[in-house]
Amino acid sequence: MENNVIVSLKDIVVDFDGARILDGLSLDIHDKEFVTFLGPSGCGKTTTLRVIAGFIEPKSGNVFFDGKDIAGLPPYKRQVNTVFQKYALFPHLNVFENVAFGLRLKKLPENEIRSKVLEMLEVVGLKGYERRNIATMSGGQQQRVAIARGLVNQPKILLLDEPLGALDLKLRKEMQLELKRLQREMDITFVYVTHDQEEALTMSDTVVVMNEGNIQQIGSPEDIYNEPKNAFVADFIGASNILDGIMIRDFLVEFAGKEFSCVDKGFKPNTPVQVVVRPEDVKVVPMVQGQIAGLVREVIFKGVHFEMRVDVEGREWLIHSTQASQPGELIGMCIGPDEIHIMERQEG
Repeated sequence: MENNVIVSLKDIVVDFDGARILDGLSLDIHDKEFVTFLGPSGCGKTTTLRVIAGFIEPKSGNVFFDGKDIAGLPPYKRQVNTVFQKYALFPHLNVFENVAFGLRLKKLPENEIRSKVLEMLEVVGLKGYERRNIATMSGGQQQRVAIARGLVNQPKILLLDEPLGALDLKLRKEMQLELKRLQREMDITFVYVTHDQEEALTMSDTVVVMNEGNIQQIGSPEDIYNEPKNAFVADFIGASNILDGIMIRDFLVEFAGKEFSCVDKGFKPNTPVQVVVRPEDVKVVPMVQGQIAGLVREVIFKGVHFEMRVDVEGREWLIHSTQASQPGELIGMCIGPDEIHIMERQEG
């Protein structure tokens, strides 16, 4: 991927009714990248999207597009298109006219409009649907029309605001793969907003985790999942056991009453830290072979694995294992050096 920045946000501040929504946010988005803003409701991810689109003017800060400051530029003059959660299709226009709408505004010749619209409908899997009435189409089909309408103008960036929110699970999964394919085929930047961790991890090249108007971490899905920067990210990106520990020295940490080898270094000796262990990274063994012992409290069958709640010295652990233990059973637990992730300890 070329390292060219297509959008650069610098110190963006947005206030709404006296409340601060974005608090000096800065972010670079690279060309041809699939970037996802991930975070809980109200964390500022949609606001950030709307600042890029031009629907919201920040109180302060700059928005650069290809190196030019576009802060005062209205949405229709930006090389950006948005696909909304509610699709915002025109119910009185058929599929063809919905997709053609932006091209007609640009007063393109009819034959060019026709070929572009038909090509786009084929790309999103709606070939032959040109004359269909929007009201007779399923949510998934309407979604595809909205995406075709956004892409037909060949924007440099497509902004997608929780576009799969209204679809059922199976269709969501299909559309996730579809969007990823479209982004690769069209070779443009997608900026995607979701609060669904799995969606973010499945689709993105880069994930931007947000909370309370601030960026918590930016990285690849693997980075975010395996090396969370803080407890908020660790917890938000999937179930985690987050424990207080002491980094005794490089490559040695103490938690749950025992010392463990780990791969982290660079902390001062005996620094208080937080330790993250993913539920799937705990190996269940006979008690005599375990590094630590636990008492199984609850076992739930989840299809692929069993989810177990285990009491270790008065602290509840979550373990995902393909082998079931029984409630009341004492088990041994082993955690390899690679499965232990160390973070700086944060207050609260």
